[in-house]
Order: sequence, then structure tokens, then C-alpha cells
Amino acid sequence: MTDRTRTDRTADRNTTTPAAAETDVTVVGAGPTGLLLAGDLAAAGVRVTVVERRPPTRSNLTRAFGVHARTLELLDARDLADELVSKGTPITGLRLFRRLSLDLSRLRSRFPYLLIAPQYEVERLLERRARDAGAAFRYGTELCGLRQDAGSVTAELREEDGGDSTLSSRYLVGTDGMRSSVRQSLGLPFPGVSAIRSILLADVRLSEEPENLLTVNGTGRAFAFIAPFGDGWYRVMGWRRDRSQPDGRPVELDEVRDVAREALGTDYGMRDARWLSRFHSDERQVPEYRRGRVFLAGDAAHVHSPAGGQGMNTGLQDAANLSWKLVAVLRGDAPDPEGLLDTYQSERHPVGAQVVRSSGAIVRLAMAHSPFERLTRALAASFLNAVRPASDRAMGVISGTGLSYGAPRGAHRLTGRRAPDLSLREGRLYELLRKGEFVLVTPDGADTAPPAAPGPVSRAHWRGPDRTALLVRPDGYIAWARG
Repeated sequence: MTDRTRTDRTADRNTTTPAAAETDVTVVGAGPTGLLLAGDLAAAGVRVTVVERRPPTRSNLTRAFGVHARTLELLDARDLADELVSKGTPITGLRLFRRLSLDLSRLRSRFPYLLIAPQYEVERLLERRARDAGAAFRYGTELCGLRQDAGSVTAELREEDGGDSTLSSRYLVGTDGMRSSVRQSLGLPFPGVSAIRSILLADVRLSEEPENLLTVNGTGRAFAFIAPFGDGWYRVMGWRRDRSQPDGRPVELDEVRDVAREALGTDYGMRDARWLSRFHSDERQVPEYRRGRVFLAGDAAHVHSPAGGQGMNTGLQDAANLSWKLVAVLRGDAPDPEGLLDTYQSERHPVGAQVVRSSGAIVRLAMAHSPFERLTRALAASFLNAVRPASDRAMGVISGTGLSYGAPRGAHRLTGRRAPDLSLREGRLYELLRKGEFVLVTPDGADTAPPAAPGPVSRAHWRGPDRTALLVRPDGYIAWARG
């Protein structure tokens, strides 16, 4: 590690305010994760600057296309979900490998489905919110390195015209993708494996409409996936065991058709491809999500197979977890600033590891080749079809609604769990969370004194006779409960 990137961990954990900081938080990367984080910070009055190496023009071509229930809940808490839903296609049932059926309508959520909505629509909404809240953007600007001391982080930047500059802030968050310059500047490893090579992606039109909204199957020799964008275009993803090619090798539509026919029995009359691409899928996770005043989120911290469509969703949930903690520290509301910031690692790293495992399990089932592997897949599908609690748990993991955070010993059983969208006298819980504050839910007349929260607290009341008191964090997780 060079002197420029070496971290003095003792000094970095000092929270002294730097007099020369030009912004409170620098966010490197203007993908969904960085945009949600920037919007949250700016909405709370924090000075935030987003640095992005790409030009400001956004492409209408994207790999990510599925928005899960938990992510829609987080967008609902930012008054963005209904607009996104109006532009997407909800899917309430998933049928995998022609055997396994998952009924997403059973999810306990206002959004009991998978929403097919392209990433560029998510980015458009999040960027609009961040700009409206006052976030500053520097497009065409690349991070070349960083250094940090007791009170600040300095980003070394290169502008599109070749000029160099620096930007000083109290904290910096790397949301700059799998090849993260922030992670590399910190000298952090990114251990893992390349799980699948030569995955095909295509956006096409179809002459025949698939029987299911979401079509996926694997034969051992190949697997393929088809989902509608809702505007006449379909996303196709495919892989064939005997057709491995380098990522840079051009893709022809006939190659995509061949994979679909092998995996699905038909190519549905694929035509008019507007985008063809080839990539490989890695399973990797950085060991530290925090190094002093620098944090990693989204693909900069973890990457995994596209199975389950959890990539963009996990990154957005990283951002929602980190944003309120940074706000609490920057406002001086956190009695233990370092302890609060450290919970980002302790809460989100296990979730990232679980997503790597679960998405990897799905893709390995799809790639099942030997008779034993295919028997295992058939038995797993039969078990999940027959045992409702098991299938509900699987849907909770994929959708994000079943994920929870660890709680202190002796805490109430609800502590650390996601709060559903409760109907309260003052309105829906996720409407109340739009202020970015904690929400204390109590029964009428109860003398409830929860532990001090690191931030403002709004009060609300149950509509009915429920006697449980809940303190809900700004990210929709229960911080404390009694009753």
C-alpha cells in the first residue's frame, strides 16, 4: 500500500470536524446506490457532492431490471414507489425450472410482487430527488486516489478535460461498482470467484408471447431467462455450457436464439435486438465495508450472480442503512458516533454474504448437470412447493422482506426486524418515515419511554388495541420494542 492510501486507523476514528471540508460527504458513483444515498443526505440538510466519471447522459440500456418488495418499501418511504410502479410491470408469481412455483402475493407488504422496471427509471427518480434536495453533481470526473486524516477525507480527482483537482469532505462513500476506484485506493482485497463465464444479455422483441410473465429454466447444458419491460421489449439472459467465449467477443442474435431453444424449447421468435452483450458473473465481497472515514456500498462492496435479481436491490438497502447513520453523526445526534457507524459493517456485511450465497445457490441449481445435481434440484423444488413456511422464507430472502439485523442479548423478539407498513392513526408508517426520522408507535395513553434515539422522533399511535410499543428507525427496521 502506498503512503497516499495508507490509513492511520487510530486517527481516522477521531470525529473532529475539519475546518477546511468543502462538503460533508463525497459520494463516488452515480448509480442507484449513490443516488439514493445522496438524496437522503441532501434531504436531511447535509452537504453532499456526487462524483461520477461518466457523462450526465443516461443510456436506456441496463442490466438490472427487477425491483423487489423491500426496495419498493424503501422507495415508498421517499415518496417514489408509486411513480415507479406506474411505469413497471408487477409479477406476482415466479416459476423456476418448470417445477418450483413461488407466490409473491403472499408477501406481507404493500408491494407483494416483483416489479419489472429498468434501472434507468430507478436512477431517473433518485437523481431528480437528490437534485431537488440540493445535492451537487460532478459528472465527467474520475477518482484517482484518496487520503484521510483525523478529521477529513481528500479525494484526488481528474476532470474530463485532463485537469486535476481535490475535494475535501468529512466522509466519503464509494458506490462506484465492481471495479471500484475507492476500494482500490484503500488497498482492500475483493476475494471471491468467477462463478459463470460468457453470460449473454439481449433486449429483443418477440413474435410469440411467453406463457408466463417471467420465464426461466435450466437443462444442465444451458439456462435462459426472459422478462418483459412492459413496452414491447423483453430482456433475455442466457448461458450455454459448451459456448464459453471472452467477454469482449461480439454476440449475434442467433447465439441467443440457440441458447433459448436449448433451455426453454423455443426462442419465441426473437427479433430486432437493440442490445447484445456478454459478461461473466463474479461472487465477491470486500471484508471491510468501512475503513476510517471511507465506506463502500453496492457493487463496490459485493457482487454476485444475477439470479434472483438482488444486485441493485441490495445496494439500495446498503444506502438506506448508511444514510441515516451519517446524518445522525454529522448533526451531532449520536452519543457514540463511532459505534453507530460501525453498525453499518455489522449489519450489512452479513446481508451481503447471504445474498452471495442465495443467488449462487439459485444459479447452481439452474446449471445442474449431473443426474445427482438434477435430482437435488427436483427434491428442493418439491420441498419448497410442499412446505409453505420454507417457500415463504425463500421469498423473504429474495424479496428482502425477510432480512433482519442482529439484536442485543435480551432484546425484544421484534428488535432488528423489518417493520411492515403499519396502518396508524396518523397514517401509514412508511408515509411517516418520509421525514427521515425515527417513529415511535405506542398504544393510547401509554407512558412509553424508549431509549434515546440518535435523531428526531415522530410519535404515532396504533389504530386498534395493540399494546406493543415500537421505535422504528428511519430505514424501516425496529430499533426497540416493548410489550
